[in-house]
Amino acid sequence: MPTYTAPTKDLQFVLHDVLNITGDTITGYDELEADFTSAIFDEAGKLASEVLAPLNTVGDKEGCKLENGVVRTPTGFKEAFEQLKEGAWPGLDMPEEYGGQNLPYVINTAVGEMFAAANQAFGMYHGLTHGAASAILAHGTDQQKQTWLPKMVSCEWTGTMNLTEPHCGTDLGLMRTKAEPQDDGSYAITGQKIFISAGEHDMADNIVHLVLAKIAGAPEGIKGVSLFIVPKFLVDENGSLGARNGVSCGKLEEKMGIHGNSTCVMNYDGATGYLLGEAHKGMRAMFTMMNEARIGVGVQGLSQAEVAYQNALDYAKDRLQGRDVTGVKNPDGPADPLIVHPDIRRSLMDQKSFTEGGRAFVLWAATMIDRAHRESDKDADGLVSLLTPVIKGFLTDQGYDMTVKAQQVYGGHGYIEEWGMSQFTRDARIAMIYEGANGVQALDLVGRKLASDGGKHVMAFFEIVKSFIKENQDHDADFDRDFLGPLKAASKDLQAAGMYFMQNGTQNPNNALSGSYDFMHMFGHVCLGLMWARMGLAARKALAEDASDVAFYETKLATGRYYMARQLPATGLHLARIQSGAGPVMALEAANF
Repeated sequence: MPTYTAPTKDLQFVLHDVLNITGDTITGYDELEADFTSAIFDEAGKLASEVLAPLNTVGDKEGCKLENGVVRTPTGFKEAFEQLKEGAWPGLDMPEEYGGQNLPYVINTAVGEMFAAANQAFGMYHGLTHGAASAILAHGTDQQKQTWLPKMVSCEWTGTMNLTEPHCGTDLGLMRTKAEPQDDGSYAITGQKIFISAGEHDMADNIVHLVLAKIAGAPEGIKGVSLFIVPKFLVDENGSLGARNGVSCGKLEEKMGIHGNSTCVMNYDGATGYLLGEAHKGMRAMFTMMNEARIGVGVQGLSQAEVAYQNALDYAKDRLQGRDVTGVKNPDGPADPLIVHPDIRRSLMDQKSFTEGGRAFVLWAATMIDRAHRESDKDADGLVSLLTPVIKGFLTDQGYDMTVKAQQVYGGHGYIEEWGMSQFTRDARIAMIYEGANGVQALDLVGRKLASDGGKHVMAFFEIVKSFIKENQDHDADFDRDFLGPLKAASKDLQAAGMYFMQNGTQNPNNALSGSYDFMHMFGHVCLGLMWARMGLAARKALAEDASDVAFYETKLATGRYYMARQLPATGLHLARIQSGAGPVMALEAANF
């Protein structure tokens, strides 16, 4: 059975050596001393590796079962959920007034990676609750916050998001779910939603659904959508659970992966709902949850790559196959271990350089979210908004690819269920689809985010890269050659792609949209290149200061050089594709496919 070890040392390196969080001016960061964050990560790591990871295979094999309207979760899930609640992990970064610990979001992100890597399906129950609670926190009335948040922050009650309907996914303006105003100020919600993760289960006393619906007489399309709080059980004035609401699970979907999470068809039959935020402004409120979820899904892609890599690495060191062409490395055995072979090392280095670079990327983004929320910094909010589709799309695409590479290390055993590697690939696959399929993320990036605020935020990103290169060049020829040179070249490719869109996308928008997916990946590579340059600088500094763990920092430098030499040049390929324009993509008539 696969195992998982939390990457606590690497998390500490990124937070303290690279991001220097205690030296940041963000409120609360001065309290994040290394000993403090280490203690949090160690405890989270134990829960992840000792409790959640062993249940990952259980959840995959057993799945969830719908019995008389109630979904039964896999063996051990309820007990693990109780341990999660007892440790107050769901409310790590939520406000103290609602029972949270008010730690920065960056800490929640680091812990979230561990939980998702150990058991992605399990982590979705409390992860979605966090998103729903965030939406209520941002858009709810004081009464709504007092009613729902304390129990959601503790995960006594869990939460969901209900967008998709059988006939509409991305185009939510087509939805048919209706909201009829009632005399008491509530609404009667009627309709059907599909693909609702954690829509029904047996681990919480109540489930608080956030449901998009259209009020009678609302404007057509997306401008007529409103958001409603629709609980499984109604709640009285004293906060006690009352009658069962008119919402039920009609079916559990049979899925490729994440079997331990209940993916439900939810039926609303005149269910009582309460307007969250303004009428006809539902998408604005829902996007509070969706943007958080998209970053969380990006972390899922990273996390599945990490756990798959860990197991592939162990296998490569243990499995004896063939001899090293440069000379025998295991003279006492019948063959050398797989890891001596260059092609296996190529695969493992692809995985290692991606996971470590991706980890730095999401933690850097999390600091921007903290700056936006804790300091009301609009520039930080704009930059992380620009990067959100990159985090979601690039990290999940690449994360899935890395699980396939890890599976490949096993050869035939990777295709056999008892080794457990296929689960990582199957679980990772959904991350490319939900919370906005990755093609939509690319369209959002190129069609909306690049031009946001007159292009201010993408120019700010380029300035970050330019300033880093300028501040650190001419100090060391090796660093310039291995890190700064590749980063500068990749950044120029990204700028050239943006210029192509400006010059050719106005008259024919398909010139931009045909290249959007390549642009998203190009942007992701540049972000990881920037992170590797920063990590390389931090590792060199630690070695210059006689760090005790020399091997760790030298390994970090070697891994960074690999990414810069073998992965970052992909920006050139993406640029060539973008500059080919819409012609090759749009050449065929639909009938000729």
